[in-house]
Amino acid sequence: MTLTADLQQKMCEHLEFLYPGRAMEVWLELEALLARYPNLAPTRPQPGWSEKDAILITYGDQITQAGEAPLQTLHRFLRQHLQGVFSGVHILPFYPYTSDDGFSVVDFKQVKPEWGRWQHIQAIAQDFRLMADLVCNHVSASSPWFQAFLRDEPPYQNYFSVVEPGTDLEGVFRPRALPVLTPFQTPGGEKLVWTTFSTDQIDLNFAHPQVLLEVLDALLFYVQNGAQLIRLDAVGFIWKVIGTPCIHLEGAHRIIKLMRLALDAVAPQVILITETNVPHQDNIAYFGNGSDEAQMVYQFPLPPLVLHTFRTGDARKIAAWAAGLQPPTKQTTFFNFLASHDGLGVVPASGILEPAEIAAIVQQALDHGGRVNYKDTPEGPVPYELCLTLFDALSHPHGDEGEDLKVARFMAANAILLSLQGVPGVYIHSILGSPSDHAGLQESGINRRLNRHKFTGPELEGLLGSPSSRAHKVLARYAHLLKVRASYPAFHPNAPQLVMESREVLRILRGYRDRQVGCYINVTPQPQPINRVGRDLISGKYFSGSLPPYGVLWLV
Repeated sequence: MTLTADLQQKMCEHLEFLYPGRAMEVWLELEALLARYPNLAPTRPQPGWSEKDAILITYGDQITQAGEAPLQTLHRFLRQHLQGVFSGVHILPFYPYTSDDGFSVVDFKQVKPEWGRWQHIQAIAQDFRLMADLVCNHVSASSPWFQAFLRDEPPYQNYFSVVEPGTDLEGVFRPRALPVLTPFQTPGGEKLVWTTFSTDQIDLNFAHPQVLLEVLDALLFYVQNGAQLIRLDAVGFIWKVIGTPCIHLEGAHRIIKLMRLALDAVAPQVILITETNVPHQDNIAYFGNGSDEAQMVYQFPLPPLVLHTFRTGDARKIAAWAAGLQPPTKQTTFFNFLASHDGLGVVPASGILEPAEIAAIVQQALDHGGRVNYKDTPEGPVPYELCLTLFDALSHPHGDEGEDLKVARFMAANAILLSLQGVPGVYIHSILGSPSDHAGLQESGINRRLNRHKFTGPELEGLLGSPSSRAHKVLARYAHLLKVRASYPAFHPNAPQLVMESREVLRILRGYRDRQVGCYINVTPQPQPINRVGRDLISGKYFSGSLPPYGVLWLV
């Protein structure tokens, strides 16, 4: 492997910012690390993304079958039901962990033994574009690194952020209603250690260059084992400077730039995706200049805007927001989603929706059987996410509406996801129309478990094998929409997008002049007239007239 002088210079500039006076020392170690991964680039160039791309989001143990590793069961389900529907799969952290359903990692380089082995991950990566998590902000308190820290063993004394008692941390941004520091006993006495998310998730200290090298090593190791997309979890928190909010700092951006340069050197086909559950302008800052940071960013305002749209039957807010979206270059795009393993975040809607409108979404979630998680602010705790499935968030589980209308509303919401510019990411419970898992909540006491039901093989096959079940109906409709979408270049993630001002019907024009598709989504329970005629891609029939309640039209 030969690194260009330009690439080396750029890396050294970022290293000098992070580690003043030590850039060349760290560079030599980084160069040696890159040399250990010489064969990561494909022999044939791969396209970044196209209209054929859609990513399923799922846990590695989402489906269990007696006598079989869950990753094998998952692979079989993907091949039987989703081959030719989804191009890729995001398997949420499949490493050994102790809490947070995977995001408290014990060992970055192991597969959770109860779920399978690396060969199972590699097999899935042969059939689907694999998206893997790099949990770069923290590790489990049970990890070998932190256990060595607790014993004062070198070099791990510097792997974690220790803060002196009495340090003023009042201005630190808090994503949770928990203290920022946790006391731990060591042979040298009690130490206050930075724990952004929980006492079992210990923040790494990137001010120590060996931590950066360890995390870069994990990144390249995932690529070596088949990952083509890397999700950078909670990446906005990775650089701390006392006296600042300790989120979105320049140091965090420099580290992402280093990751991008490292991949450009040895695996340019790999896509970085930043996960920053924050307001829109902060979120899109992780595109950098359009060519030097993440190629994709999560589109966090979309879920609360969709909930608002269907709660009010009014598409004006989402239309105005979408009309202003513009990825900075053709080498970047949005990762659109409506639901994930986490709750439905409401903070990213700040500045787009009024406080009263956000409060109404929160109340609807509570009315529909959901729970709310809070974060600390100087003004006190405020809601940051709604915990329930997307289906239940959109329709009251015990409401008197008919099931067909609920399914139509749900599919209309997901049609917005599939119509907008960007790559869609679809949580597994969205392709099944799952209800909230109240038994899982009661058993665990964890609000997010409402949206994290795990299936046995017979349970899931029973649902999908019954034509009358909601799961069967939703999966059939979702698969059809994705196949239609994949057939038309107008849905390329970077194809032009024109969103027209509208209320009852969201109107999105996609594609180029001679290959345009008009997307019309009725966001109300009443029929709505459409003054356009032509062939509907979804039904394959000629359309003229009105959209039914929550109807969807992709019109040539």
